[in-house]
Amino acid sequence: MAKIRFQALLEAGSRKPIKVIENIKRSELFGKNVFDESTMRQYLTKDAYKGVMNAIDHGTKIDRKIADQVSSAMKEWALSKGVTHYTHWFQPLTGATAEKHDAFFETIGGGIAIEKFGGNQLVQQEPDASSFPNGGIRNTFEARGYTAWDPTSPAFIYGTTLSIPTIFVAYTGEALDNKTPLLRALQAVDNSATAVCKYFDKNVKKVTSSLGWEQEYFLIDQALAESRPDIILTGRTLLGHSPAKGQQLDDHYFGSIPGRALNFMRDLETECMLLGIPAKTRHNEVAPNQFELAPIFEEANLAVDHNSLLMDLMGKVAARHHFKVLFHEKPFAGVNGSGKHNNWSLSTDSGVNLLSPGKTPMSNLQFLTFFINTIKAVNDNEELLRAVIASASNDHRLGANEAPPAIISVFIGEQLTKVLKELENVTNGKLSPEEKTDLKLNVVGKIPDVLLDNTDRNRTSPFAFTGNKFEFRAVGSSENCAKPMKVLNTIVAKQLKDFKIAVDHLIDTKDLKKDEAIFNVLREYIKQSKKILFEGNGYGEEWAKEAKRRGLSNNKTTPEALKAKVSKKSLALFEEMDVMSKVETEARYEIEIEEYTKRIQIESRVLGDIAGNHVVPTAVRYQNLLIKNVTGLKEIFGKDFEQHAAEQLQLIKRISVHIEGIHAKIDQMINARKKANVLENVEAKAEAYCFKVKPFFDEIRHHCDKLELMIDDELWPLTKYRELLFTR
Repeated sequence: MAKIRFQALLEAGSRKPIKVIENIKRSELFGKNVFDESTMRQYLTKDAYKGVMNAIDHGTKIDRKIADQVSSAMKEWALSKGVTHYTHWFQPLTGATAEKHDAFFETIGGGIAIEKFGGNQLVQQEPDASSFPNGGIRNTFEARGYTAWDPTSPAFIYGTTLSIPTIFVAYTGEALDNKTPLLRALQAVDNSATAVCKYFDKNVKKVTSSLGWEQEYFLIDQALAESRPDIILTGRTLLGHSPAKGQQLDDHYFGSIPGRALNFMRDLETECMLLGIPAKTRHNEVAPNQFELAPIFEEANLAVDHNSLLMDLMGKVAARHHFKVLFHEKPFAGVNGSGKHNNWSLSTDSGVNLLSPGKTPMSNLQFLTFFINTIKAVNDNEELLRAVIASASNDHRLGANEAPPAIISVFIGEQLTKVLKELENVTNGKLSPEEKTDLKLNVVGKIPDVLLDNTDRNRTSPFAFTGNKFEFRAVGSSENCAKPMKVLNTIVAKQLKDFKIAVDHLIDTKDLKKDEAIFNVLREYIKQSKKILFEGNGYGEEWAKEAKRRGLSNNKTTPEALKAKVSKKSLALFEEMDVMSKVETEARYEIEIEEYTKRIQIESRVLGDIAGNHVVPTAVRYQNLLIKNVTGLKEIFGKDFEQHAAEQLQLIKRISVHIEGIHAKIDQMINARKKANVLENVEAKAEAYCFKVKPFFDEIRHHCDKLELMIDDELWPLTKYRELLFTR
């Protein structure tokens, strides 16, 4: 292993940046490999184009005749770009993407072959449903499942393959993917938000959810990464002593981008442009060798597809530059982990951002309506929001003094807090003319000025308002954005639905004007949502105590957090909003709790292997060298040798203590794992791995990291943190 380490260091040190030339305008590259609206105008008939656009804008079905025309046009366009295969590109419940490539090639007899791609191949295919995680929805002998074309996300060319975004459902209709429930949630929020918008503008016909993600990641030299079994098998380092220099000087954040990393980014951005991913921002993040990429906001479904595509693309581009991309939320101890902030908002088909104030009291009342309803939705569903970001990897990051805590709260800033306090004092009932004037001009009318000066940012808040959007900061860097977006849009859809019922009830039964009814309902929501609002330091111990007093959850581990997904409240929510059936929700819970167990199980095995088969033998080898040295000193100095070998003898004893500690803790960990493995209940098994197996990780690591500081650097088998984080 030591030879492997030094060979990896030599290889990394010899790297020369691959030259990437940026001489083409981004706008000229953008969408070149996407079957987007401009391409459809060029290749489709008027009827086919109209049919697809109606499906995108209004959700209408595309008949088979139109599908045949679209598939023919797609094939013609793809062949003109050298494409040979097509695939239904989907997002199963593995967290990654999936694809099966079929050639356009077919034989028609007589030794004649043609390129064929018809409406049937475009609209639907049949992958094996039992081979993907399904949470018991499908048995092994019930393999049939279907992928079905999603026309709202355009097809794209990836390499020499035409990729068609699709949903993935079981033969019996249950969703087996992340996209299907997301599309349902987006439809639900469209319906609820459009109905509320009509209080303010009767011409609004559609409301769209938008998403702007910020992808954080680490770039590690490929040879160095491949010399670490833990990185290869788990995506993170299970061992490793912190280097003398880490991120304490704050000199990496927003610093000059290293040459190799910059060339990787340039290459990546070119690929993004071709695929229609609107990459906008690149910069160094806080930790050494940590970076961030952020795009322009897009419609949520398309944004989710683009992020999933980007993560796959990053790995392939990184390999060209001899890098490995790490998306794990906490790949290195002692430095910041990585998140994926989900910036979310709602916009009307008339181009109005519903979370951005306007220039009139009416537009500001509309803003307050959606602003307060979102806060109320988070308040009522904070445990579910915590559950949707739960994973074995994100557990390392949440609350680690670099990311939001496991307690969900909402930050809105001092000025908007004052606005809500004033609105809370609105008269309960009809407003006098003076009250209406004072409220609209002095409170609602000044919101644009308030937001103009409200530049506070709270990096410790899991869910923060940032001027014209909410930023869900607690999402992990390896997460599929479909999951948090599904939940966020569902809870807001439900809240807006309830809001409209409450307002209409006051109008019908209390003889209140529309504005008065809206103010009265919002006033009650502000009172009911106070516990979720927090402006202070989310890292402080006082906040944990205060949150407990307020009745907020603090589920620090995934097994604890995931239970909220299958509570009676959550099951009823998803069913009422037609986002997921009880079967679909419970299946996802079972998949995620089993995945948690398997990930901890894998990490436990890898840790035991590295500590027992690499670290301990190296420690013994070094100890033998010390013993040989002491023996030589004894031959030279005789009875007085101890005063000359005191340090060596002490070091031999200390190494023995850590070797014994490693063996003892590995044995205990294995025994705990054996007890967990015989448990049949998935919840009990996950909890056993969480609370009985995982605690040994830190204890074993402690002994190994201490040995790293004692043993000769030339003997140490694992690439060290200083090498992983500072080789560029």
